[in-house]
Amino acid sequence: MTTHNNMPRTTPHTTTIFGGSGFLGRHIVRRLAARGDIVKVAVRHPERANFLKPMGDVGQIVLIKANLQDSAAIVDAVAGSDTVINCVGLLAEAGRQRFASLHVDGVRHIAQAAEVMEVDRFIHLSAIGADPHADALYSRTKGLGEQAAREAFPNVTILRPSLVFGAEDKFFNLFAGFARWLPALPLFGGGHNKFQPVYVGDVADAVMAALNNPDTAGKTFELGGPATYSFRQLLQLMLQITGYNRLLIPVPMPLAYLQALILERLPTPLLTRDQLRLLKKDNVVADKGLTLKDLGITPTALETILPTYLAAYKNPQKLDGVG
Repeated sequence: MTTHNNMPRTTPHTTTIFGGSGFLGRHIVRRLAARGDIVKVAVRHPERANFLKPMGDVGQIVLIKANLQDSAAIVDAVAGSDTVINCVGLLAEAGRQRFASLHVDGVRHIAQAAEVMEVDRFIHLSAIGADPHADALYSRTKGLGEQAAREAFPNVTILRPSLVFGAEDKFFNLFAGFARWLPALPLFGGGHNKFQPVYVGDVADAVMAALNNPDTAGKTFELGGPATYSFRQLLQLMLQITGYNRLLIPVPMPLAYLQALILERLPTPLLTRDQLRLLKKDNVVADKGLTLKDLGITPTALETILPTYLAAYKNPQKLDGVG
């Protein structure tokens, strides 16, 4: 792989980011633009990503149509870039969107393009629990994707976040929405499994810290917040903030699997059997290994951020001083 020499830069740094219109991606785009990069955002539907353009100056953020199964389009998207970031991820399979095609084949295509185009850095967003031998297909394909990235681009920097929270997250917003109209919320498998929620802003900062430090090349970092919580504790905290009094009912895994058989067939699956397999393992940073601290980042507490966006779900009776 060819790296740029140490001569003074006469042109802006150029970064291609795949998945830049997503929950995490938009935070990274904003930081790249603030740094002065030319940001090429590679997405399936560029017209849906126009909201990113005001984050930079005129012409600074360029939207490019690219499907992760189209290796030629990926090469075109990467051409001329100094850095490539991949934060494409899928939480549940639906329609043509499959774990293997995005988490493995797509990652391989991006890593190969980064190597062929001789980019300086490749940052790949994976997930805690990524393991080629995992029971859950999500974790298994994340692990295989990491392997594919390392094989094609050995100096890849891999970031593995735990549950990512923030204003547009799909966890707390989902359950806060349920709490508005459901008398009870389910605790699959008893709700004992552990999470180490990490703030989306901290993950975006981790990407920038990795980019700014050449020593992070070829290394893997696990990103978690300052505290761990059980699934039950996360729902209790959400209910406390929103002011709803809801029962938390343990649901045995066999019954949960039956429910998932139905719910995973929805156009936007609410629960899948694969997600239940994920819940069998704790989603926390490993005892040994590199973390946010090694990137110079102090993780943000969940209790600091959660009230700022769950306010939208506040119990109206509490807002009126009733109850």
